Amino acid sequence: MLFNSIDFAIFLPIAFISYWFVTNKNLKLQNSLIVLASYLFYGWWDWRFLSLIFFSTVVDYSIGILLSKEERIFKRKILLWISIGVNLGFLGFFKYYNFFLDNFITAFSFFGYSINAQGLSIILPVGISFYTFQTLSYTIDVYKRNLHPTEDFIAFSAFVSFFPQLVAGPIERASNLLPQFYQKRHFDYSKAVDGMRQILWGLFKKIVIADNCAQYANEMFNNSADYYGSTLVLGAIFFTFQIYGDFSGYSDIAIGTSRLFGFNLKQNFAFPYFSRDMAEFWRRSHISLSTWFRDYLYIPLGVSRGGTWMKVRNIFIIFIISGFWHGANWTFIVWGALNAIYFLPLMITKNNRNNIDIVAKGKLLPSIKELSFILLTFGLTVFAWIFFRAENIEHAVQYITSIFKYPGSFLLLNIDWKYKTIIFLISLFLLIEWIGREDQYAIEKLWLKRTRIVRWLCYSLIIFTIGMYMQTNESPFIYFQF
Repeated sequence: MLFNSIDFAIFLPIAFISYWFVTNKNLKLQNSLIVLASYLFYGWWDWRFLSLIFFSTVVDYSIGILLSKEERIFKRKILLWISIGVNLGFLGFFKYYNFFLDNFITAFSFFGYSINAQGLSIILPVGISFYTFQTLSYTIDVYKRNLHPTEDFIAFSAFVSFFPQLVAGPIERASNLLPQFYQKRHFDYSKAVDGMRQILWGLFKKIVIADNCAQYANEMFNNSADYYGSTLVLGAIFFTFQIYGDFSGYSDIAIGTSRLFGFNLKQNFAFPYFSRDMAEFWRRSHISLSTWFRDYLYIPLGVSRGGTWMKVRNIFIIFIISGFWHGANWTFIVWGALNAIYFLPLMITKNNRNNIDIVAKGKLLPSIKELSFILLTFGLTVFAWIFFRAENIEHAVQYITSIFKYPGSFLLLNIDWKYKTIIFLISLFLLIEWIGREDQYAIEKLWLKRTRIVRWLCYSLIIFTIGMYMQTNESPFIYFQF
């Protein structure tokens, strides 16, 4: 079920009314309703994969209980590795089986051996990368004794399958989300209004920005041999805003929907395209995944302690695995490695934490120096996104080569009127994001000091714009494939 679909527009009010007016007097019933609604939400796409979520839930719940009763280190490690093996085993089979098989065959062919092996027609379960990491974090935290295991199976099932963030995050930690299922929840009007406001902004990002950018980005990437120079640069920029609008838009809708039901999810994007270096970019982009890798992989590897080689090794491991997490394609691995190369100079020179505060905090405009670094960081990000979007490595190289094939085309920038409309929308979007960059999302407090009439005029304008640019066919979110 898509957030930007008629199905969800019908589903959400029914779930909301049932939650607050039918089951509101009993916490166990509320949590049970969330599980039921979440399984319906996920099963709407393909009911067969509900068994994967249920099995993963049973395994990690059981292992959590067993860990609480086991003191012997060796057996605790066995239990932990069972959880890791089951969860990553499912993820590896559905997401990476054909990738490893194809590369295995290619490697042997390189040495003159021929292997006949058939790939499998595997459907990738939506959201498997997200809920796998979410359940893994629970088991690891229980193993480390950072979290007391739950004995409430319904609450744990609701934590694993919570429908707002089930298929594309944010990847929530059990330490933040699970305790919220133990607490009696009361309807908070102001919280619900804030949730609706964030949902509205998320829909604007997805429908107006991402989906419209996708039309032109797809046109240019799919026919890149027919374009060169400035047009292909524009295509890469369109994809840059497509993926940001698409994924951060999903996160906004997920967080806003959660607030309607009395839950608080953590911020997943903090205006990353206003970053002044790549370290700041990764602190502000896909925060739930970045912090997951930091806590469960980077820190166990030894953080940045040791010599230069150790730092280089750890950074490349983190970024390459992060890239591979996104998909079974060498383009994602190169994208991850490229970001590691961007990040390394900052780490080695100990400048990776120079830009912690919000850029130009309390000011209307950034300084020339800040603007220069923002543009440089944005340019590096756009270049890396080319590999992320390309069909394969050859396509990425061809795309980049074509950009510089006729360098004079940059001086003859002739933008079609259809591009001018989306460029105007992106510019307006950036302006609003810049004004609201100190909040959790751009329009959180933007018009609160205005009169009610002004506020509703602004919201109505956003709704009208969404309606005007909404496409006939439902457009899936990019990260559903991850």
